[in-house]
Amino acid sequence: MEQKRIIIAIDGFSSTGKSTMAKTLARRIGYAYIDTGAMYRAVTLYCIENGLAAADGTIDEQRLTQQLDKISITFGVNAETGQSETYLNGRCVEREIRDMRVSGLVSNVAKIAAVRHALVAQQQAMGKEKGIVMDGRDIGTVVFPDAEMKVYVTASAETRAHRRHDELLAKGDTTVTYEEVLQNVTERDRIDTTRAESPLRRADDAYTLDNSHMTIDEQNQWLLDLYHKIAGE
Repeated sequence: MEQKRIIIAIDGFSSTGKSTMAKTLARRIGYAYIDTGAMYRAVTLYCIENGLAAADGTIDEQRLTQQLDKISITFGVNAETGQSETYLNGRCVEREIRDMRVSGLVSNVAKIAAVRHALVAQQQAMGKEKGIVMDGRDIGTVVFPDAEMKVYVTASAETRAHRRHDELLAKGDTTVTYEEVLQNVTERDRIDTTRAESPLRRADDAYTLDNSHMTIDEQNQWLLDLYHKIAGE
């Protein structure tokens, strides 16, 4: 049976592996992949580099709102690795947006209404032709409430902190402790689920994927099976 092109929305908490599983699924089914978290991280990096983030973590919302039209976020494929990379105003920032400095501020930036409205409009434009996998916090609830396939990914805070810490160690960052990562994860959870603008929540028609005790291969197969079930109907 020929499978129809659909929109796949993958939402959930930070450090659940959403982006990795979304990339894998997109590659296996020939869909475009959009990392919305990277878009918010790129705006956060812009704030840091342009003096819009204070030492206490507060963001100068007024100046940021005035400068949003100066922020261009695009994605490109690395010819050597075949992986999607994030570009901020034409500069590849894939590595910079993953460090703890950005991680500690991104939820503060993402809760700003003007930022969310600007990025949601870009994301909706990207999905007009369908055939995309998009992950984030509000894809199935705000960006694409009519998406044919919605997945809500969760795992314990401790499990996610261990994964994130292992990731940082693998990249050579030995300055951040597990306890600091756990604190960052739990604080981001608090901000993401309680913010006034598009809080993280499970869409009523979303499938829940708790991958606390799943291997990467198991969760990838779970997603692929769900896609075949939905797109083949």
